[in-house]
Amino acid sequence: MAVAAPAAPASNGWSETTMNAAGANRARIGVLGCGRVSARYREVFRDELTDIADVVAVTDFDAGKSAAFAKDVGGSPVVQDIDALIATKPDLICILTESGNHYKHAKKVLEAGINVIVEKPVALRLEHAAELSEIARTRGLICAEIKQNRYNPAMRFLRRAVDEGRFGKLVTVGIRVHWSRDQSYYDDPWHGRWLMDGGVLSQQAIHHIDAMRWLGGPIEAVCAQGRAVINKLEAEDTATAIVRFENGAMGTIEATTAARPRDFEASLHIVGDKALAKVGGRAINLVETWESVEPQPGDEDVIETCSQEVPTSYGLGHGPYIREVIDCWRAGKTDVPVSVDEGSKALAFLHALYRSMEVGGWVELKDGPKSERLGL
Repeated sequence: MAVAAPAAPASNGWSETTMNAAGANRARIGVLGCGRVSARYREVFRDELTDIADVVAVTDFDAGKSAAFAKDVGGSPVVQDIDALIATKPDLICILTESGNHYKHAKKVLEAGINVIVEKPVALRLEHAAELSEIARTRGLICAEIKQNRYNPAMRFLRRAVDEGRFGKLVTVGIRVHWSRDQSYYDDPWHGRWLMDGGVLSQQAIHHIDAMRWLGGPIEAVCAQGRAVINKLEAEDTATAIVRFENGAMGTIEATTAARPRDFEASLHIVGDKALAKVGGRAINLVETWESVEPQPGDEDVIETCSQEVPTSYGLGHGPYIREVIDCWRAGKTDVPVSVDEGSKALAFLHALYRSMEVGGWVELKDGPKSERLGL
């Protein structure tokens, strides 16, 4: 992350004065959407980023939700809609709207010359993600996608272990997401619908799919099945898949929102010929197993030092991630930790899984498979 961004237009707040005084510059944040995930953003901007960021405007189609969010982060102004939010000219806008609206909202904000941080997924269609990437690149803007679980201490440890070659030759990587969403969750206007959301893979397990590819390496091919087993929705509440990695390792996916009566597992395991590990907890936040053929000093403390208790399945990674994005902006850079292009790797994986369900067999990622349902 050492490559400086090209000179950006003055409208995004990157004046020469700003860049020269980046260390003292505070980010002016706009918030678009105050639904379920916004509770985590309230905590972040109220408790974790007060030294570098101020929420300067908030909007949601539900005025009550907007007012509650604004009050919680210090009495920020509530504005009527996205146009009014853009008119306040914040430095970055956090887009927390429905998944199916991320693309159009991010596009509108970027075209107005404002940087964006988008909740996952940045878009439901790969072609839309590519378009956002191009807009951001040509305008010298940030378009960051939230992948907060990469910032869990447990996941950071696994990333280091992979980078250092401690697993040796990878044998298998697997994820399990056993969460609970009752029918009321799917009875709203967008959850579980192909146009706006997709199913458990795209809404709940997308972070774990991202972690699987991030740690295991590029995916070669997938074979998946999914269906609505308990809940009534257009997409799937339960999915399983076999994954083949380019490096020769195999993988498995098991994901459901039909667990009852509660969320009880979100885990990832890695097995290599030199080590094995399992990370579990509600948000792949607890190291449950770490054993190495060639132990190193400190290995005996990994379970304790690299585990982090979390209050909800959102985990605690949003704050560190958003801080790093703001630091990029303060330094006049656009090479954020998870750009649209980086986030699109998990999106391509997701599309391959859904396309496999649609054709009833193996699909290879080199063929650029795209679901004929997700986002359409």
